Amino acid sequence: MDEQALLGLNPNADARYRHRAMAYFEQLKESQDGWEVCAEALVKGIYNDDHVKFFCFQVLEHQIRFRHAGLSAAQQQLIRETLMQWLQIQLVNAEPEKPFIRNKAAQVFALTFVMEYLALWPKFFFDILTLVGLNPRGVDVYLRTLMAIDGEVVDRDILHLPDEICRNSLIKDQMRERCIPTLVESWFQILQTYQQSHPEITCQCLEVVGAFVSWIDLNLIANDRFVNLLLSQMSVMELREEACDCLFEIINKGMDPADKIKLVESLCRVLQAAGFFNVEQEEDVDFLAKFSRLVNGMGQSLVLSWSKLSKSGNVKDAAEALRALESKVPLLLRLLVHEDDDISANIVGFCYEYLHVLKQLPQLADQQKANLEAVLLAVMKKLTYDDEYNFENEGEDEAMFVEYRKQLKMLLDRLAQVSPELLLEAVRRVFNNTMQGWQTASFMEVEVAVRLLYMLGEALPASHGAHFSGDAAKTSVLQDMMRTLVSCGVSSFQHSSVSLEFFETVSRYDKFFLVEPQHIPIVLMAFLDQRGLRHGSPKVRSRVAYLFSRFIKTLHKHMHAFIEDVLTRIQDLLELNPPENGFPVLLTSDDQLFMFEAAGVLIVHGESPMERKTAMMTSLLQPLMDAFNVLLNKLSLERDEEKQNAIGDCLSHAVGFASRTSKAFSNKQTVKLSGCSEVYRGCLQTFLPALSVPLQRGSLRSAVRSFLHRMIICMEEEVLPFIPAASQHMLKGCEAKDLQEFIPLISQITAKFKAQVSPFLQQVFMPLVLSIFEVLGRPAEENDQAAALEKQMLRRSYFTFIQTVAGSGMNEVMANQGAENIERVVFTIIQGAVDFPDPIAQKSCFIILSKLVELWARNPHRVYPLLEDQDHNLDQDQDHTLAQNQDHTLAQNQDHTLAQNQDHTLAQSQQKHGGQTGREELQDEPDFRGTLVTALSSEAGLNPSLWIDLHVRELLVRRDSSSGAVEEKPSDAECQTRHSLSLKEV
Repeated sequence: MDEQALLGLNPNADARYRHRAMAYFEQLKESQDGWEVCAEALVKGIYNDDHVKFFCFQVLEHQIRFRHAGLSAAQQQLIRETLMQWLQIQLVNAEPEKPFIRNKAAQVFALTFVMEYLALWPKFFFDILTLVGLNPRGVDVYLRTLMAIDGEVVDRDILHLPDEICRNSLIKDQMRERCIPTLVESWFQILQTYQQSHPEITCQCLEVVGAFVSWIDLNLIANDRFVNLLLSQMSVMELREEACDCLFEIINKGMDPADKIKLVESLCRVLQAAGFFNVEQEEDVDFLAKFSRLVNGMGQSLVLSWSKLSKSGNVKDAAEALRALESKVPLLLRLLVHEDDDISANIVGFCYEYLHVLKQLPQLADQQKANLEAVLLAVMKKLTYDDEYNFENEGEDEAMFVEYRKQLKMLLDRLAQVSPELLLEAVRRVFNNTMQGWQTASFMEVEVAVRLLYMLGEALPASHGAHFSGDAAKTSVLQDMMRTLVSCGVSSFQHSSVSLEFFETVSRYDKFFLVEPQHIPIVLMAFLDQRGLRHGSPKVRSRVAYLFSRFIKTLHKHMHAFIEDVLTRIQDLLELNPPENGFPVLLTSDDQLFMFEAAGVLIVHGESPMERKTAMMTSLLQPLMDAFNVLLNKLSLERDEEKQNAIGDCLSHAVGFASRTSKAFSNKQTVKLSGCSEVYRGCLQTFLPALSVPLQRGSLRSAVRSFLHRMIICMEEEVLPFIPAASQHMLKGCEAKDLQEFIPLISQITAKFKAQVSPFLQQVFMPLVLSIFEVLGRPAEENDQAAALEKQMLRRSYFTFIQTVAGSGMNEVMANQGAENIERVVFTIIQGAVDFPDPIAQKSCFIILSKLVELWARNPHRVYPLLEDQDHNLDQDQDHTLAQNQDHTLAQNQDHTLAQNQDHTLAQSQQKHGGQTGREELQDEPDFRGTLVTALSSEAGLNPSLWIDLHVRELLVRRDSSSGAVEEKPSDAECQTRHSLSLKEV
């Protein structure tokens, strides 16, 4: 072997040696006999370096996985002998190999087993067991090999190909017939022999049993001899966690419901007798987490058995299953309330399923009602934060508790389904008791009390949040609690978690204030002062900004008396934060968006006269326009790139804030009634010049485009004078992303205004299309997935734009682009329908083609002259023109339908291309292509329709040729039909 290359296997080797080692590895993998050198090195112990040994096993692994079928019988025998000799060496070596070497060796053993067990090495396990006996080092490799076999053959988390799945099923069938009883016996002997002397080997064996028990005969494991051995190991400190996992896998094994009940009950009796149910006395939380998982498995198995027996009508056994289930509830509750959240979380599944059983019972017994209340109290207790939770810098532990809370919420929702009255009364009791003394209570108690009120909103659902109408009992309790919440002063509690929960709750139950609007001023003040928007925590301020906007939008009809006061109080929060001002800001720009939206809603939906609304909206937006002008001039002069970015962001925020205020309007009428049209026209005049600034084009264009989208909705035709100039700027020097964002704007204008914008569309149509072609034609790296995706999305946007134009009925937009341009565009659409493997784009293309046929059928005079002009020009240039082909085709088929024409042309194509026709291609995707065929057939005899049809057939024939058929030299007439510029050729 190349000794210099092997030096690079050391992790501390320099890059040159590592590169040489990798090259040598590739060389050995590709050579025919390189693996034999590695096999010899392993058997003869030539190298002591662990990394070289690992390297040799890697080469062997590659040979077996990818080249085994090509090996001769002698070479396959050599691999078997190499493995067995290496294993024999392990039995006598002074020191065992490192674990990573043994794991890699086990992988190679497992791969060899998978390749050879069925036909070449049926005595695989017999040979290994005969060799290793009860030698601990040999047993270690044997158990690692079994786990590697589980990964190759059994593990459902590993994806396999269909032929591999079939092979693995055959392997398992053969193992069940040949060797599984022998393997089980070997496991029993290992567990019995090594539980004291080699606990690590015993744990390995328990893991193997747990992995294999899912697909072998359970009677081999679930018998007195084996189960008693496992239970005895539950008392051994080093083994009990693995023993728990093994018992869990046994319990989860599918079996007859009655037999499963017997197995679970017998196991529970032994565990209870051994004192395992006394979880309060156990201090090892890691073991308790495993034990909780085991109990969860037993409980869920009993629930499943009860469900099956109930459905089958076996009343007696179903009652027995329910009794067994009820007897486990005390243990469930002790584990659920355990102070360690992992232990509690592991039992939630059983608890949830038990509540589901109670929901299905016709009537609950007293004990079952008591169990319900106990579960409810346990959930309330476990929802409480602990002292160590870091609210300002949440890490992994905090994230795990948030997930655990979600699990508890599921239990609460299930409780509400079983007994909503019990849940409502329990929450009312806890909430009222806590609110009476919130000043002296801990933040954990106050937060969970308010949290429970909040969670009732989902646990007791109401249509559209109407919690305060309908059921009088429920409504009365909720109103009482909300009245207490807003009036008791708990919003002043000095902890961020309580503050957040208060505002979340008043926002969830905002319809309470429609019933009792007298409480609105109290809550408004809480939002506006240091309890909310001016809270010391940035996290609280950010969330409250969003909740404030929601609150205002719901209750805007009740805000008239407070509008001026609210706007005055939030005035400083509505200021554009200039870059590098050096002062800390209360709200981020994202948070300010909600504030501007809320301000817009207050102004627009208030009862002030129009003049006052105009003045207030001007007062809100004029500072943004003034600041925008100053910053835009500053941007043009700035040379520092970092400062340019900061100014560009600030300019984008200004446009975004103005755009957000318009969300208060639903249409042009509401803008006029508010007297705000002139203000927004001023915004347009202020913002549009930014499109011509060469700096920060991406962010500025995106912001102005979004503003234009909003203005089209709010101002309708009043925005049209601004569109041509804006479009002209946005089409200059654009990238794929710019075009993707610009096309929806043009599509929105087209769909909304239709004929009103026809002259504009006729002007912008080809510049836009040519810009798209230019961007699509730019070269890109072959493996640049991002660029490929951008082009695919742009192509889709292009087809969507054409579909919008065609769907709006504006035939003249395309018809007035000139014959060459029309053919060029239509050809790209046909190509998109046939050539590009993008179903979304294909669907759009066939819809477009269908629509074009329909339009041209109604107004043939709008497109005929163009085609006739084209025919005349081609006549002058060449002997065989496209027009002559069309005239010839029409003359031949004037008494036939277009469908017959298709058959004739396709038959010719079939002869020409050895049976490869476009019709089979059309049948491949009937949903899309059927649309075109139907459309064309319905317009038989029309020049435009036939023109499209000829192009479709041409592309199909061309694609058939590229897929394998030999393409003959095209005729002159065919050359004429191929002269159009396609998207792919661009």
